Amino acid sequence: MTLDVFSKVVSQADARGEFLSTEQLDALAAVVASGSKRLDTVNRITSNAKVIVTNAARALFEEQPQLIANGGNAYTNRRMAACLRDMEIILRYVTYAALAGDSSVLDDRCLNGLRETYQSLGTPGASVAVGIGKMKEAAISIVNDPNGITKGDCASLVSELASYFDRAAAAVG
Repeated sequence: MTLDVFSKVVSQADARGEFLSTEQLDALAAVVASGSKRLDTVNRITSNAKVIVTNAARALFEEQPQLIANGGNAYTNRRMAACLRDMEIILRYVTYAALAGDSSVLDDRCLNGLRETYQSLGTPGASVAVGIGKMKEAAISIVNDPNGITKGDCASLVSELASYFDRAAAAVG
């Protein structure tokens, strides 16, 4: 069962039979305060998901042309489509984690067992990790564009977002 940051804090306090601490309440208040920025971030990534995935895949295949060469892991339309689908799924779960302010949905529903699945299919995890890194670069570039979003310092949120991509890359690489 995955929990958002609020449910997680409450369940941890409940398990200890304690009230929420001032530090926990301050942390939750910070999540609420960053709500508009989180929504802007997720909206920007979601609105640009196809471009993020396509450009990341294109850059990956330019760097690692053996993947799309005859016999490569992304050779044939079916395999290429599966690669793009997987990248899109990872990106989608990164947005869920960013919205929730918690990586558990990413871990539980996307990453757990993914490395083993790729290994059993002969998919090069290191190449998938490079593709995730390229999605990270593109997503952060889009999120950091100051036009049309809630004003304010987004460094902490961008760092959090980057950590979700890094977590995904580490899980498959």
